[in-house]
Amino acid sequence: MNIIFHRYGNICEPDVLQVFKDWGLQVFEDDLEITQKNIPADIRIQQIADILYKHKISFIFSINYFPYLSEICERFHILYVCWSVDCPVLELFSKTVKNACNRIFLFDYAQYQRFWPANPDCIFYLPLAANVERLDSVRSSITDSDIAKYSAQVAFVGSLYNHNTALKNLVLSEHGRGYLDGIMNAQYEITNCNIIEELLTPSILTAAKKSIPCFPCLPDSYENMDAYTFANYYMNPYISSLERIRTLSDISVYPLSLYTRSDTSPLSGSNISFKGGVSTLTELPKVFHLGKINLNITIRSIQTGIPQRIWDVLGCQGFLLTNYREELSEYFEIGRDLDCYETLEELNAKIDYYLSHDDERRQIALHGYQTVKQHHTWHLRMASMLQIINRNL
Repeated sequence: MNIIFHRYGNICEPDVLQVFKDWGLQVFEDDLEITQKNIPADIRIQQIADILYKHKISFIFSINYFPYLSEICERFHILYVCWSVDCPVLELFSKTVKNACNRIFLFDYAQYQRFWPANPDCIFYLPLAANVERLDSVRSSITDSDIAKYSAQVAFVGSLYNHNTALKNLVLSEHGRGYLDGIMNAQYEITNCNIIEELLTPSILTAAKKSIPCFPCLPDSYENMDAYTFANYYMNPYISSLERIRTLSDISVYPLSLYTRSDTSPLSGSNISFKGGVSTLTELPKVFHLGKINLNITIRSIQTGIPQRIWDVLGCQGFLLTNYREELSEYFEIGRDLDCYETLEELNAKIDYYLSHDDERRQIALHGYQTVKQHHTWHLRMASMLQIINRNL
């Protein structure tokens, strides 16, 4: 079987590509976008067309959805298979989503529920996974210097999302600003239900589109996407920024290693060790494995789904303490594979508990690792994907 794999540099691409190769598929990589982010559309299309004219291709695959790939597949009468690993993916509002060639897989069930009605026969729910074999290889290479460098009592890896100032620059009336702040304050307190989109008023959306340069939009969207875009592209990341900064400040009574490329000036505390960024493939697995407690704070635009970070921590045999998300209990035993918190008081109590109960913490990390290795690898997940594709041909 021959396929085209469109690549743009997403961290999930190497793991998915390896599965295709392990299965003996002939993979033609369309990877110009990795090094050339502003390739003209005609060149992108021509490169793919050249492959299609020369070889019999079963489908084109990509991480996340690209409307122009769907259009190419629709014209050539082949399948376009894609897997969403992010929220939001604004391209899912494109009219091309309704093309019959599509086989679109979404990792967040709330995201799936939102977009499934646009093309019920061609949109599916599929959670993410881990490449345990690759992560095992990195773990086995850990040296004494790695142990000294990456060991931590509590470790957090991720963006603080405090780089975007768009909300502060909105031109709103005093009433409008108070209303917007009220929505954000309410959403901050509600962790497992997203209320923002339905509360946004036309006047706020108009102000957002006027005040924010290059407010994202699609020329061919099949419905108005302004409220979804503003809620998930701007407001939820902003609320996530507040949540992450407040959470990290609150737990800084414990020794905390913070790995981020974000501006850390809002954080202070004698127990915070600012580490900068780390390499996803070569350093991150060592951080996850060597940290006693790996903290995950899922961004608010992921409403119910399990982000890639959780699969990778468990796949590294790392102990994970995460804010609760609805889908966690469908795939893991909370308290046996990982643990969750819902309030800062609960988070502090659990950090204190697990730092003083090493054996229990290690046993949970081992059980979580075994669960992922047995049931949630990329090979297993993509086998499910192909079954769905074959069943719906």
